Amino acid sequence: MPDHRRSNWNPWGWVPSLYLAEGLPYVVVMTVSAIMYKGMGVSNTDLALYTSWLYLPWVIKPLWSPVVDILGTRRRWIASLQLILGGGLAGLALTIPTTHFFQYSLAFLWLLAFSSATHDIAIDGFYLLATTEKEQAFFVGIRSTFYRIATIFGQGLLVILAGWIQNHTGIPGTELAVSTAPLAAEIRSAAPTGTAPGGLRIIVEPAEMEIVPHPIERAEATAQLAAARSNNVHFGFRPGETKTAALAAGAAVPQTNALESFLREHFSRTAARPSPLAGNLGVVTLRLSEPPGRPIVITVGARPNLGFGGGNEKNFLVAEGTRLTFDDKNWNQPAQAVVQLDPKLREPITAHFEVRSGNVPISWSITFGVLGGLFLLFGIYHQWMLPHPESDRPGEAHSLPRFFREFGRTMAAFFQKDKIGILLLFLLTYRFAEAQLVKMVTPFLLDGREVGGLGLTPGQVGFAYGTVGIVALTAGGLLGGMVAARQGLKFWLWPMVLAIHLPDAVFVYLATSQPDNFWIINLGIAVEQFGYGFGFSAYMLYMIYIARGRHATAHYAICTGFMALGMMLPGMFSGWLQEIIGYQHFFIWVLLATIPGFLVVKFIPLEAEFGRKTGD
Repeated sequence: MPDHRRSNWNPWGWVPSLYLAEGLPYVVVMTVSAIMYKGMGVSNTDLALYTSWLYLPWVIKPLWSPVVDILGTRRRWIASLQLILGGGLAGLALTIPTTHFFQYSLAFLWLLAFSSATHDIAIDGFYLLATTEKEQAFFVGIRSTFYRIATIFGQGLLVILAGWIQNHTGIPGTELAVSTAPLAAEIRSAAPTGTAPGGLRIIVEPAEMEIVPHPIERAEATAQLAAARSNNVHFGFRPGETKTAALAAGAAVPQTNALESFLREHFSRTAARPSPLAGNLGVVTLRLSEPPGRPIVITVGARPNLGFGGGNEKNFLVAEGTRLTFDDKNWNQPAQAVVQLDPKLREPITAHFEVRSGNVPISWSITFGVLGGLFLLFGIYHQWMLPHPESDRPGEAHSLPRFFREFGRTMAAFFQKDKIGILLLFLLTYRFAEAQLVKMVTPFLLDGREVGGLGLTPGQVGFAYGTVGIVALTAGGLLGGMVAARQGLKFWLWPMVLAIHLPDAVFVYLATSQPDNFWIINLGIAVEQFGYGFGFSAYMLYMIYIARGRHATAHYAICTGFMALGMMLPGMFSGWLQEIIGYQHFFIWVLLATIPGFLVVKFIPLEAEFGRKTGD
């Protein structure tokens, strides 16, 4: 029989799919998991802390990269790890609907993180062994493009798919009409009632509500909001958010330390009281007509504004009850949604709010199940399609100690570089602000307006941040590479530093004004992501500058470890800080956190000609 184990398969048959498979697990672990946890009601503190720890495998992957070189071929590692990744995603899908989903899903995310980091090592090594220098130069852009496509697919299409499934696995929605009237009657909460005919549906009482357009004492408004929040927490409509609920309602919470006490006193959302008056409130109750048989999330919010004009909804705020979870224990209890008028409003107007539902656990379970199936196909496809280069051979087990001794010398050479302290500070602080921002962008977009967010749906977030944002990020990265190749990194260094840091002010604007226009939000995200892509080019090029020399490949891998560490550590406390000081103050802090990046850049060594393309 002829030998089908060819060593010269056309790289077009496997390079694009290989780098698509490399990017997907990373974006699932680092970004999509945060969106999923936010939808499942996990607090920003826990979300940021535990997902930031998932950077650790990428931080330390240079330490176990020799194992991939010694034990087995890179080809076998790739095919095996893709099957493991598929199994890990399937396990993640199965644990999401369980009672202890947070602990179980984190365990599978750790499996995915370590498998993905090892997968990266095997893929990058295989690419170097299975292609010629000419092919490597030609396909370097193809690799980057398909990795970006994986990011768009993960942050965009996967999130949109989860949002679509969520919207189509709930029960029929309804509408709440809110208007202003000079002599509106006071709305009181309804008592619990039994089943109602007509099948499983949402009951809103009243479906049409009138509110007097006159401001009330802020203390009275705060008390009413606190009572509604307490009601929703008591009956389990806000699972896992007891502490957050108390903070949002202005209740006293025991302080854990002097720093937290200081931040709450001076920078929390309730620290400053600009006026003794607040907008008047109206309260409606929501319940289900019968036991649902499963947890159902109901959201109350304005209709998506896809135009540039805006409607009357911008004069109202759903100050409590934007997201409520119903189950068989609380289905007939009175969940409360509180609508608050703009205190400056005087004229009679009417606004319409949508009351929607969806099955969040099922939507993410199906989404990750589909992705797990895709990785099983990747494993089968690459087992057949990847070439068998002669140089892709397993090392000898007895050479492993010798390999590690050499690796130790390589590590020592890295830390003996000139001005290594400044170099490490650059690697750790250049993205100090961005590391905090990126963890809170998704919660900010998803959180209700009553807690300072923008109240977008998962589908809208998938489009805005995972599609528009990624396209802008890619465009900025391409432009950064082009201009650096023309005039060198040193010429463009400060414009790139400004580009990665100053657009963070976009989120200060979004948090302050809370625009309801979807396209304005998209524009702001595009500006910030374009600037990040352009400015990040300097970081990537400077890592190459640091790694130059005898051990360039190993030293670049060490740089990527410090890059991941620089993202992990700031991200760990970002959620805790945001929940204390609120989104507006948090994004102002992010702007201040760019200062170390500016200061360190001033002292880094850099040759004038580095990065400039020559020979044309």
